[in-house]
Amino acid sequence: MKIKTGRAGLTAVVLAALVGCGASASEGSEDATETEQTSAPASAVQSPAQARLSSEALQSRWWTWAMSEPEGTNPVADEDGSECGRNQPQDVWFLAGTFGAQAERTCSVPDGVPLAFPLVNLIGGPADCTDFMSAAKGSAVLDGKRVDSETIRGEAITARGVTENPITGTDGRFRVTGCGLWVQLPPLQPGKHTLTIRGQSEDFAVGVDYSLTVDTA
Repeated sequence: MKIKTGRAGLTAVVLAALVGCGASASEGSEDATETEQTSAPASAVQSPAQARLSSEALQSRWWTWAMSEPEGTNPVADEDGSECGRNQPQDVWFLAGTFGAQAERTCSVPDGVPLAFPLVNLIGGPADCTDFMSAAKGSAVLDGKRVDSETIRGEAITARGVTENPITGTDGRFRVTGCGLWVQLPPLQPGKHTLTIRGQSEDFAVGVDYSLTVDTA
């Protein structure tokens, strides 16, 4: 995550984030949301019951999750994966990038739950997203096979943060424009998996190597 106002530091994996709390950042984007559908690798199990999140819900919920902990226990600032289970919802498992560093994380994922994460992403004003997405690129490789990403060029979202979170530093609700390269995967098969996340926009770059274990117990 890249933060243009405040201190740099949150990922999401991969997380490039601009946090704009002023009036200009509260206006919704007029840009259309562009989406590329993903094709899941064999290690992911597609179920008709697993609905993909809309781009607005995906970004709003992920950013709220990313701002739900202070820096010491924040999953984006997490160096080894020990914080990856914090505040996870029941219907999706979020993964994070970093605030610009490289990280190696080990994480247990529940069986039957889809995954969602950004390669690189940002929140701010519509113009910020236009500039950011003009240079955004990234990749995700699951068990040696590359998966496609969704391109979200700009959309008005609402997120909530807690006190001392490393993105806004304060609690409260924020109305901003969200954009980025996002991945949604169906539930993984039980067992061990590797996931490599890389993202970049201009001089901001992020990288996370995940060792994931899906347990049925």
